[in-house]
Amino acid sequence: MLDTNRPPGGSPTRGNGSDWCPVSSSSPSPTRVVLLTGPSGSGKSSLAARSGLPVLRLDDFYKEGDDPTLPLVAGSSDIDWDAPGSWDAAAAVAAIAELCATGRTEIPVYDIATSSRTGTGTLDIARSPRTPLFIAEGIFAADIATRCQELGLLADALCLRGRPSTTFRRRLARDLREGRKSVPFLLRRGWRLMRAERGIVARHTALGAHACARDEALGRLAAAAAGRHRTAATTV
Repeated sequence: MLDTNRPPGGSPTRGNGSDWCPVSSSSPSPTRVVLLTGPSGSGKSSLAARSGLPVLRLDDFYKEGDDPTLPLVAGSSDIDWDAPGSWDAAAAVAAIAELCATGRTEIPVYDIATSSRTGTGTLDIARSPRTPLFIAEGIFAADIATRCQELGLLADALCLRGRPSTTFRRRLARDLREGRKSVPFLLRRGWRLMRAERGIVARHTALGAHACARDEALGRLAAAAAGRHRTAATTV
């Protein structure tokens, strides 16, 4: 659970303090989102759970496996589930906007193993917090950072980073445990992502996410929960 009464570890005010501005305590703070991204297996879900904040799972906005617009891995018949074209960004932004406006939204329930939507559910954050803040986490979160900033919804955008070999092991263990795809597919994907990981982090950073390890991410989440948010100039 976040401790908003202490200075955040890996303080976001280190360096250029103009990245952040306080929200006035004289009126209720608007609900805002922290976008949490990073390579698959980087620990986003664990960090989000540890924060104690409400979480919107952006993986639920994947397209279904029979969608003709799904991209393929170059030189392969594999669907490229790591390409932004495999995901419905507009629907994700709409859900975030509705959560910020009303504290409640309907979301799809997605089964990664079958690449299909199995139903719908409701995320209700209105009764949650001591702070009007929630996390939207997924590998494409940085792709909507600019749009969320334009709409006035963004508190921060973070990209978890670590050692590619550690991410590979963590990702493969999770995907095998959950039976997400066939073993050959997971091995091909895992090897490809390990080689591409530094480029993936660089892309997220270019889209406006701040790359950091777990402890600094927790510090920035604590700052956002305390009412500090990113300014537009450093997000896009």
